[in-house]
Order: sequence, then C-alpha cells, then structure tokens
Amino acid sequence: MGIFKLIYVLYIVKLLSPLGLYRLIAAIYKYGINLMALLYVTESTYADEIALVDDHETLSYKQLLSLSERLAVVLQENYRLNTGQKVGFLCNNHASLAKAIFAVSQLGADIYLLNTEMSESQFNSLLERYDFDFLIYDFELSSFLEQSPYNHDKLLTYHDNLPAIDNLLDISSNELNFKRSSSGKIMILTGGTTGNPKSAVHKPSLFNFLDPLLALITRLKLVNYNTAYIATPIYHGYGMALLFLFVSLGKKMVITRGFDAKKACCLIREHNVKVVTVVPLMIHKMLKNNAEDLRSLACVVSGAAELNPKLAAETFSKLGDVLYNLYGTSEAGLNIIATPQDLKHSPNTIGKKINGVRLKILDDNKNEVEIGKVGQFCIKNRWSMRNSSNVWIETGDLGYQDNNGYYFLCGRVDDMVVSAGENVYPVEIEQVLMKHPQVEDAAVIGIGDEIFGQRLKAFILLERDANFSKEELIEWLRSRVARFQVPKEITFVDNIPYTPLGKLDKKQLK
Repeated sequence: MGIFKLIYVLYIVKLLSPLGLYRLIAAIYKYGINLMALLYVTESTYADEIALVDDHETLSYKQLLSLSERLAVVLQENYRLNTGQKVGFLCNNHASLAKAIFAVSQLGADIYLLNTEMSESQFNSLLERYDFDFLIYDFELSSFLEQSPYNHDKLLTYHDNLPAIDNLLDISSNELNFKRSSSGKIMILTGGTTGNPKSAVHKPSLFNFLDPLLALITRLKLVNYNTAYIATPIYHGYGMALLFLFVSLGKKMVITRGFDAKKACCLIREHNVKVVTVVPLMIHKMLKNNAEDLRSLACVVSGAAELNPKLAAETFSKLGDVLYNLYGTSEAGLNIIATPQDLKHSPNTIGKKINGVRLKILDDNKNEVEIGKVGQFCIKNRWSMRNSSNVWIETGDLGYQDNNGYYFLCGRVDDMVVSAGENVYPVEIEQVLMKHPQVEDAAVIGIGDEIFGQRLKAFILLERDANFSKEELIEWLRSRVARFQVPKEITFVDNIPYTPLGKLDKKQLK
C-alpha cells in the first residue's frame, strides 16, 4: 500500500516521469536526503515561478534555491556549522527564515523553532536545557540575547550594518562546496507563552509523512490553487508543515512578520490568494475588517485552536463553502480533517481521521470509552514525534466520537470541571453561549464552590450595541443546557485574552 501512495505523491509533484525521477535522483546525489533536496527538485520544475513574497523581497524558486545554497556555504565556512549541531531559530515569518531552514537542513544540523512570544526567563530556560551551538534571530528580539547568558555564535536575519543573512550572501565563488548530508531533526517547542515549552522531535521522512501529505492534497484540493498565504507562524508545527507542503507543490507563498487583519485582507486581494492558513481568531478578525477582500479565497485552512460553530457559519455565509478545520498537535502532527461538507453536517465537529491514524479515547483508568462518551484522545501514527518512549501519545485533549465517525472536542483535560460529581466541559457551554445573537465571544472556566466543589464562571464579550443583562443571559441559557452547566457567575468584559497562536488564554482569566 505504501508504494502505491508514494507513486501517487510522485505523480502529483510531477516526479513520476523519467525526467522527474532523474531530477529526484540528482537532488539526492547532490545534497543528500534533506530539505534542500526538496527545494532543488521543485526548482527544477518551477525555476522562474514565484516562490516567496514577504515584507522585504519577492523570490523565484531559482533565487530561493541559490540564496539558500549560498547561505549554507556562509554558515559552514564563516561559522563552522556542521552535522549534529543545534541551531535555534528566534524568527518571525520572512524569507530569511525560509532560506536559513533550508541551509541548516543541508548542513545536517538540528533545527529548533522557538516561539518569538515567549518571555526572557523562558528563553533562558531553553538555553540551559538545550545549549544551542548557534542562534539565528530577528533584530527586534535582540533583548533576549542581551539579557541571557548565551555566548556562542549568532546571526541576524536582517540588518543594515551588522552581519545578517540579507547582507552576507554576496559571495563571489562560483563553486558551492558542501558535502551531502542527511537532514537533522526538526524540534518544535510547543507552548512557551503561558508555561514551560515541551519539545516535539520530528525527523523529515517522505515515507512517514505520506498519509498526512495525501490527506492535505486530496481533501483540501491544494493542487488546484496557485497562491497560498501562510498567516500562521512558521515556528509552529502547523505553519512549518504547510510551508514544506507548498514548496513541494511549487506554489507561490505569501508571508509577513506578524498578523494584522487589515494588512492580511489587502495581501489576499493584491495577490489573488486562493489558500490561507489561519487560526480561528485570524479569520474572525479578517471577516470583521473586510470580507470583500477575501472573495478570491477557495480554501481557508483553520487549525491550532478550536473553531466555534458561529464563526464557521459566518465564514460559509460570507465566503461560501471554503472552510476546512484541521486537528493535530505538535507532538502527534495532523490527524483529523473536517471538510466544508463535514462542517455543514455538524458545525461542532473536527472531522474524521485521516489514513494511518490510530486513535483511542480513554477514561481516567486508561480504558476505551463507548461511542458518544467523553475521554482523552490518545494517538498513534508514523509521523508523530520521535522523542517519546511511549508510542501512544496522550494529547491532553478531551472529546468523543459519534456513530457516523465524526470526532468532537470537549476541551483540555485540565479544563474539565467536576461540579457536584458531574463532569462539566466548559467548551460545550462556550459553544452554546456563542449561539446567542448578541454574544461575540465567550470563555468559561471553573471556580471553587463550597457546596458543589466547583462551578462555572463565564466571561462574555458582547456584540457592539448589544443591550441585555446578565440575568437575561442566564435565563436564555437555562433552557439550552443542563442545570449543573449553568454558570454561577457571568462577567461582561471588553476583550477575551488569546495567546499569539489564537488559543483562549484561560490562565489569564483565572
């Protein structure tokens, strides 16, 4: 079965012909098995096509390959970077980050993608834990290094005067001498904004990633679209995976240093973007800003945070059947996809498993629960992280499966509230509250209660010009949820806190 999947992937990326197979063999012979070889294969087919557009430059695939090769030489000759060393990336989305990822992969070093939103103390903790040999970073994040004990080599991504990737690639040598190598590990440091980051180790392998690759290509119909806007951070597994996928398909990719809804809408209109990768908060802000600018979109790929049904309905209403919902984790990778048809069938669903995924839903005693019962998602697949001794990955996410094979999320394990012996899942109450026409956003947490042990507290962001009381909202809610699900307290707020990756920041609320 695996060989047929490989043949199909080779066909999709135009490598099944004699010329295509020759290019693949030539890439491996020249570079080894790494990400630079992937870029070379794509460049041989799409050389003059636009590969990347960012805030600084527009690069063809030919230019991206040439600059990445030259950067590999600079890193090897000037900084003696080599196989097995650890390279930290403290970068937002831009072309220099992409060049550096390909170059470091060519040299066989390990890639550590760091969350640019972390605190300085968290950064120092990572330095102590991983002892990076080299750091590539943005100038605006210099304070991290200045306030840290880091004393190894480092390189800026952009600068007018200091050594930086954008001004070190003018080497005159026509001969780019570097040895073939196998790609190092890619380390995704999960979380990192509200707690201590955990590392998820992935080893690039076409065979391991065939199933998620095929699922994205076929279910999202990505072959049909030419231009993609990666609005999510590349340092997150979601953004990084789609960067590599779009490269393999020879797509034009638009990226920017940070997300701004107005700018994002303008970019989508300007570049006639067909595919955009977002977290739900991003699409919410773009629809509020200017839905007309989003008319070119044929595929809105939402992931990394829960998609509420109200936002799904609004997206369908304003843009048509373009919304897809992805479920995965940094540790386990992509596992479940909901198509527009799935979301029309059930707006709360995260979809159905992709091929190659084994998923158990377990109770507190590690026993599998019945269909319709809530438990923790535990996942096993070939493309999950490789730094865990336990083959089954406990995701920390609660959910259930229905009789039609659809999966549903009920929040995190540590979000669950036990009220008078009843298990209460705040996300379910949030989804109901969001259905109220005058509620723009809602967050629900558990609070202590002397009688029941725990009760719920709801934070409500009202729509503009909304006019009703907390008592009226409680009364509206009583007919829609069980008695033990009714919040003890409701607080109207001016904003709901989210992490930079678009997840509800319940630690701030608590």
